[in-house]
Parts: sequence; C-alpha cells; structure tokens
Amino acid sequence: MTATTDGSAGAVSPRAAAASTTHHTDASAPDLDETAARAAERAVEHLLARQDPAGWWKGDLETNVTMDAEDLLLRQFLGILDADTTRASALHIRREQREDGAWATFYGGPGELSATVEAYVALRLAGDAPEAPHMARAAAWVRARGGIAAARVFTRIWLALFGWWRWEDLPELPPELLFLPKWFPLNIYDFGCWARQTIVPLTVVSAKRPVRPAPFPLDELHTDPARPNPPRPLAPATGWDGLFQRLDKALHVYHRLAPRALRGTAMNVAARWIVERQENDGCWGGIQPPAVYSVIALHLLGYDLGHPVMRAGLESLDRFAVRREDGSRMIEACQSPVWDTCLATIALADAGVAPDHPALVKAVDWMLDEEITKSGDWAVRRPGLPPGGWAFEFHNDNYPDIDDTAEVLLALRRVKHPDPARVEAAVARGARWTLGMQSKDGGWGAFDADNTSPFPNKLPFCDFGEVIDPPSADVTAHVVEMLAYEGLAQDPRTRRGIEWLLAEQEPNGAWFGRWGVNHVYGTGSVLPALTAAGLPLSHPAVRRAVGWLGAVQNEDGGWGEDLRSYEDETSVGRGASTASQTAWALIALLAAGERESEAVRRGVAWLAATQREDGSWDEPYFTGTGFPWDFSINYHLYRQVFPLTALGRYVHGEPSPGKDR
Repeated sequence: MTATTDGSAGAVSPRAAAASTTHHTDASAPDLDETAARAAERAVEHLLARQDPAGWWKGDLETNVTMDAEDLLLRQFLGILDADTTRASALHIRREQREDGAWATFYGGPGELSATVEAYVALRLAGDAPEAPHMARAAAWVRARGGIAAARVFTRIWLALFGWWRWEDLPELPPELLFLPKWFPLNIYDFGCWARQTIVPLTVVSAKRPVRPAPFPLDELHTDPARPNPPRPLAPATGWDGLFQRLDKALHVYHRLAPRALRGTAMNVAARWIVERQENDGCWGGIQPPAVYSVIALHLLGYDLGHPVMRAGLESLDRFAVRREDGSRMIEACQSPVWDTCLATIALADAGVAPDHPALVKAVDWMLDEEITKSGDWAVRRPGLPPGGWAFEFHNDNYPDIDDTAEVLLALRRVKHPDPARVEAAVARGARWTLGMQSKDGGWGAFDADNTSPFPNKLPFCDFGEVIDPPSADVTAHVVEMLAYEGLAQDPRTRRGIEWLLAEQEPNGAWFGRWGVNHVYGTGSVLPALTAAGLPLSHPAVRRAVGWLGAVQNEDGGWGEDLRSYEDETSVGRGASTASQTAWALIALLAAGERESEAVRRGVAWLAATQREDGSWDEPYFTGTGFPWDFSINYHLYRQVFPLTALGRYVHGEPSPGKDR
C-alpha cells in the first residue's frame, strides 16, 4: 500500500493545525449560513477526489506500535525478516517514542508498559543498541514500572516465543477448549468474535510452546534478571479471580498429563477451524491479531511457508502496511473500507450532492457487491436466520457486523440507483438480518447476539481489552435510526431498542461510547436515532442530553473528549476540540432541533474556522476505539466525513426518516 494523502504522515499539533487554517468566522456573524455552505462545498470536493476508482473510500487506520513490533517479531519467528522491512518499521517506531523513553497507545497519551516493551524489542531487532540514549531511557522506564513481569499476557507470549519468558509462567489455554459444547461456560462462542479468532490459534501455540533462539538477551528489561518473575500471592479462593487463578493452575497440571491422542485431535480441530475461516484475501477476520497468530499456529502444525494457506496469509499481512513518504512503514490493525464508504456516502448525500451523482451510484454498486450472503459464526446464536449483512473490511465474510449493516442501509437509502430492485432486495435482507440479531435485552451488540457471558473476562489469560460483545448504545442507536428510516419506528423490536437506549442514559444526560470516544460519540449516535424514531424533542431524555452537550462545549466552540474518560470520570466530555467530536455533538444537537442555538452556531463556526485550504480537517487525536482505553484508533477519514455530515445537515436540514420520504 502506498502513502495516503489524508495528512496522516505525522501527528500535527493543534497549534500547527490552527496556524495552517485559512478560513475564519464568528458564530455571531450574520453570514454563518453562507460560510457553512462554502465550507461544506470545499469538503465535498475534497471527499469526492479521494474516492477510489472502484467506488470505495478508505482512510488510514492508525493504532499503536505494537502492530509494527509484532509484525517484526512474527517475521523473525518465521525466519523471513528482511532488512528493508526492519528499517522501515523501525523508522516508524522510533518516531512514535515519547521524550521519557516510553511509547503511548494514542496521541498525547501516557506511556504504556506493554507497548514500550514490544517497541523496545523491535528496535533491538533493528539493531538499536541498548546503550543508545533512546533505548536506555526506554529500558529504565520499563524497569521503573515492574519490568516484563508487569506486562500483559500477550506481550509475554511474544517474548516466550524466543525464550525471553517461560511458557510455564503464562496462563494456560488448552486446545481442548474447542470441545466444550456451545451451552457450556467458556466455550469459544462465549467470546467476542475478535477474541475467539485470536484464542483458537493461541490454544495451539500454548500447547506447542515453541521457542526460537533469542538473537539477544533482555536482562535490561527485568527489575531483577535473577528473578524475572517473582511469585505473587493468589487471590482469595472465595472470589472469581482466585477461582480462575486456581483453575489456571489445574490447567497447567493438565498440560503435563494431557493424553497425546486427545491433544492431537484437539489441535487438528483447531487447525480445521482456522483454515475454514480464512478469507478469500488470505486474512482472518480482516484484522491483524488473528492473522498473525493463525499463521504461527498453522506453521507449528506443519504448514510450510509455501503452502497456499500460509502464502495467502502472509500476503494479506503485507497489505496491512502503509508506506509513508519518509520511507517509514506503519501496520494497520484493520482496514475500514465498508465503514468509510457508507459514512462518506451519507456525508455527501446530506451535504446536497445529487442522489444520482455518479460517485454515489458507484459507491452503492461497490457496497452492494460487498453484501455477505452466507452464514457465519453469528449463526451459532441465531440458527435459521437468513444472512444479509456487511462487514467492516474488504474481506470478512465470516463476521458481518451490525453497525456497518445499519449504516450501509442508511447510505443505500440516500442514493437514487439505476437498479432500485437490487437495492430494495439488499436492504430487505440487511434489515431482516439486523432485526434477527437483536439481543434478549432489546439492544444490539456489534457482531453477535447475546454475547454477554461474564466468565471470559475472568480468565487470567484475558487481561487486555474487551473479550465479549454485549449490546452498546452506539450500535443500538444506529440500528434504531436505520429501522426508523425503513418505516419500522413502531415495530415492537424497534420500541424495545428505544427502551433499552433510554434505560442506558447516564445521570448526566450522556450515553457511553463503546466504539467511539466516548460520551460525545455515544450521545452523537443516540439523539439522531431517538428523534428519527419519533421521540418528541421535548422528551426529558432529549433535553438532558442537549443540556449535557452544552455544558461540555469548549470555549473555542468545539467539542473534544480525551480517551482518559474511559478511566477517569473527571475527563468525561473534556478534551481538546476535534473535528470529528465537534461534528458528533452538532449532529446530535441538530437532530434535537437546536439549529438556531448558540451552541450549534459556535460549533459550526469552529468547523469552518479550522478547515484547511484543501477542504479537509486535521486531527491527530484518536477518537475511535477497538477496546475502550486499552486499544484506541485514529480513523483518518473521520475528520472528513463527520464534519461534512454536520455541515450538510446544518445547511440543508435534517434527513427525513421513512421509506416514503
């Protein structure tokens, strides 16, 4: 993949972004409507110019340097690490280091131990000497925070592959887990799809416990190299933590005693499960972590690097690499073309682009071709439900997601396509599948229905991020909004979704954001859904949300919320103004009938004033989430599509729900 032109080659400070701004306005100016219209026109031109000839849009998906470090470690493990890849990846990793020696997991964030350990090891692979000042600072930072022993399990697994950590000191994950029936606690379908796809190959790795020769020691990352893993007392057996710690000890005993035939059968089942879920492009689930662990697992089971499955898997990982103009190489954890394309289509349509514009028709053609019409893992909980959804990525037929499906349907309804019957059929299938994926409590999760077991989060192995997929306010809101547009606002299932959303509103008037940062995203998703579904603008829930958004608006007129809000209540709704978060707040307020309010005028003025000459916005801050707090995302197209949507709705008014609009 070549470098993109979305201004993402390096983080730009808010001050630098402001200095590059050429358009300024004032909320009190009488020509704000005209200023907003001009800003929307420039943004439309910018976004149209970025469409791929095939019809899709995709911005870079930026996460953190663990992706780059693990890519190098994988290649070292397989014996295919080359000098060019190493040099380019190291250039990116060095550029992301903080002055204190650590690496963060999001722009402006605090140093994070596991990311720092992995980045350090990657730079050692690249030849950086431990005595070099930047490396010495990193090692000292790691030691001051407990060393490798305090890092997360996944980091220590990577180190165990080279003998830098003992397999015996890692939580056990036996492949016999795949034999557990679907009704039994901790069966693989109790895990969210992203965790499931990662855990299955790791059961093979855990059973095989491979060790490749370490190219260098890592004593400098231990607080005491003589005792790298000092013993820790067990939690009381009366609590869940203590119970699962003792279960893990029992599984370690089982590892030594497991019948060879049973274990061999379990690993063969795991291999078959993995191979059956490889996508047409060679990847697994369209995301990097399952892909790297699947490649390792299959390699350990005898698949050589020339095997078609392995060759396709490695080629798919190469497609996650973004090459920058400075020669650096950044690994995307995932790619978001379906998500970006439906959001771009909505933005352009709401900004007044003709519904039969060739760019929109081409986008719909591409989205229609991406519809998933075969069953996947979701059918375990919903057997008999006919398929009909969309995934997030280019290829991920096993895991369509509810959020993308809802937004794709909203996009399809905004375009006048020359084959309306084809669109109607796809919309009907998508709406039917989405309704069928409603959880028992009335909400919707992202990938599965009723994926709410409390047990996976208790495993010692699962110490990083979310491993289950319960309903969330943002996904449920997008579904409710889509159903309202389909004329189903009064359907009992839609009403249950609305009731779920109302019950989830927090005392301050906001909604939690699971897949975007954070309460600004949640509230920006829910208010348009509630009002589209017919909730009166005077409803107390709407007024409380409007009041909260007004209370957290920044002095400059924008909105921002730092990722620390997932950990710190005092950060809720607080942070430097960003284009995407300002747009989310405006979208919510416009849906609530606040177009003429001072808050909306100031927000629109901020967007117009911070727009760049080429019609785009700069946004170094991370406003997306994979796992709240633990894994953060900077979607580089968010800064374009959401401001355009907000400006478009300010200029042209709210889109009208209902099939007959």
